[in-house]
Amino acid sequence: MYFPRYRARRTRKNENLRRMVRENHLRVEDLIYPMFSAFGENIKKEIPSMPGIYQLSIENLVEDAREAYELGIPAVLLFGIPEHKDPLGKDAYSDEGIIQRTVRALKEELPELTVITDVCMCEYTDHGHCGVIKDGDVDNDSTLELLAAEALSHAQAGADIVAPSDMMDGRISALREMLDDNDFSYVPIMSYAVKYASAYYGPFRDAADSTPQFGDRRSYQMDPANRREAIREAQLDVDECADFLMVKPALAYMDIIRDIKERFDLPLAAYNVSGEYSMVKAAAEKGWIDHDRVVMETLTGLKRAGADLILTYHAKEAARLLQE
Repeated sequence: MYFPRYRARRTRKNENLRRMVRENHLRVEDLIYPMFSAFGENIKKEIPSMPGIYQLSIENLVEDAREAYELGIPAVLLFGIPEHKDPLGKDAYSDEGIIQRTVRALKEELPELTVITDVCMCEYTDHGHCGVIKDGDVDNDSTLELLAAEALSHAQAGADIVAPSDMMDGRISALREMLDDNDFSYVPIMSYAVKYASAYYGPFRDAADSTPQFGDRRSYQMDPANRREAIREAQLDVDECADFLMVKPALAYMDIIRDIKERFDLPLAAYNVSGEYSMVKAAAEKGWIDHDRVVMETLTGLKRAGADLILTYHAKEAARLLQE
């Protein structure tokens, strides 16, 4: 295996050879498309910090989801922008909440599309935090009750998977008990198991109108410097009967994706978050990078790191590129 007898370039000579020895493959079936459902009608509001991504009223969201499904994307993840916000985020668990209505519309028009719902409070509270505020911080245990009610309302509306993103301790157990006790034992939980307090979320907060009105979320989201803690967080969710695990964000946390993949045998998702998306868009707009190649290299890198599923705002773009 020494030069010149072994030459690594032999299997890189042309595209066919490279495809034959390729170790990791990105498939359209690996992609999940996040979407923002807004209260009202005839809404298609582009998010300035996320070119190509929109807040959509329900009828427009259904059509965008149809396009994604026809491209082969099997699932969407829903975030809601309600008409009114309040301290307890009541729209999050209302039968007539924006997400509940969106789920029903999607299941009526696209019954085969897998609908995943984000379970959190930050989009629905007037203070922008992920739960009930007591003494200037989110109160963990009282928030669990609201999250469980939210998950149940999503399941009753027809959600295929519920995905808690709040990072409250014990939330998977609370959701599993609520779903099981109400005859929704078949509804899986996709846990945001390892969610860091990241600066990469900036554009999302514009998209979901969920910027905290005071403080930040570091008291409940993970410190970006911590690696071993990610294993503990994931283990807790496995023990509480999560069906999927997720690492969020993705690009700066590929080591964490690999750690979780090697340790646990549940399906693993990586969330290619808003800031990661927007950086690619901004650099491509400047002409500094090849947009399509960077998108595919990024998503393939997440697969190589160990992700089984990738939540990405590039989903439709990537699906089209995979068809070429």
